[in-house]
Amino acid sequence: MTQPTPTLHTVNDLALRSFSTRRANAPIYVLLHGIGMSHRYHARLHAQLATDAEVHSIDLPGFAGLPKPGRNPGIRDVSEALGLVLDLLDVRDAVVVGHSMGAQWAVELGVRRPDLVGGVVAFGPVTDRARRGPLTQAALLARDSALEPPRLNGIVVTDYARCGPAWYVRQARHMLSYPIEDRVAMLTVPLLVVRGGTDPIARQAWAELLAARAADGEVAVIPGHRHLAHFTAPAASAERIRAFAAAKVRPPLP
Repeated sequence: MTQPTPTLHTVNDLALRSFSTRRANAPIYVLLHGIGMSHRYHARLHAQLATDAEVHSIDLPGFAGLPKPGRNPGIRDVSEALGLVLDLLDVRDAVVVGHSMGAQWAVELGVRRPDLVGGVVAFGPVTDRARRGPLTQAALLARDSALEPPRLNGIVVTDYARCGPAWYVRQARHMLSYPIEDRVAMLTVPLLVVRGGTDPIARQAWAELLAARAADGEVAVIPGHRHLAHFTAPAASAERIRAFAAAKVRPPLP
């Protein structure tokens, strides 16, 4: 696979960056990272999906070394900017895959721009309504990170450093207050909730609740993997996402 093409976009005073692998008349996937992260930890999943699809990995405002805006945009603000970027990329009927906090942006985009979104994949979605406290979430993240591969933790640490603690905390306020369990009920497109079988952050009961709240929702599990299963099990993750797209999402128009 050739290296994805990077493009910087500035919309609504927010800077986003896309890494795109184009393919005509093929399924389209959009990958959204979680808080503090970047497209880098989606590279393996991007490569797996790009063997037979068009894929766009997106870096979101203030992350991945992108400029931090003077304001603190919420989930709605970032999702609106993301929709405008997908307009520029001429994306329609995409399966939008959001990991962790990325699931919140993906769901909100699906609610607000169903013209762009054919289906939503919430991968390791946050935050469990029974465990929304910041200290609880920090403890769960530390518990998960302790057992993730060193190479992956290296990406996490360097991406967190580029993000910086101030921006992380500002965005975490939105993450902790976003009622994803209510917003999935507003989706008019199918929802797939994916979790690693041993993910301590997105538990099975939470995944099942989100799927049940959606009009057309289902759950898939990657056994033996944790919160970052899209990195540690990219082939299995891509297989489940492809199956969802094939069964639930209309193919793009030629």
